[in-house]
Amino acid sequence: MYPDSNIILFDGVCNLCNSTVRFIIRHDKKGIFRFAPMQKEPAITLMRASGLRMKNMDSIVYIRANKTYQKSKAVLYILRDLKGLWQLAFACIIMPAFIADFFYDIIAKNRYKVFGKRESCMIPDNEILERFL
Repeated sequence: MYPDSNIILFDGVCNLCNSTVRFIIRHDKKGIFRFAPMQKEPAITLMRASGLRMKNMDSIVYIRANKTYQKSKAVLYILRDLKGLWQLAFACIIMPAFIADFFYDIIAKNRYKVFGKRESCMIPDNEILERFL
């Protein structure tokens, strides 16, 4: 559907997720990432096409080179693709996924309590609008 893009699907009402998207945009000097909140189209269509269900909304999803990554693997591949010093975090890929995802799940489960929640999805400003699907 978007073969030339690295697509990040995120919880559009989560303050932590929105801050993460802004962090990625700030450090993505080449503009390789595209974003879509999971609550909106085309993210819903992309999730279905990838075999994901809406229950996966507590996980970031990274679609890269026709592969889908979730949870800790998504985060590590995103950091690797950011280039620069962020790539060093990819060394954590050797950690068994069930351990990394255990910690990821704790953060995901408590993200609204700790970081808060918006009433509606983030509306990108004109400066970054073209980065959103």
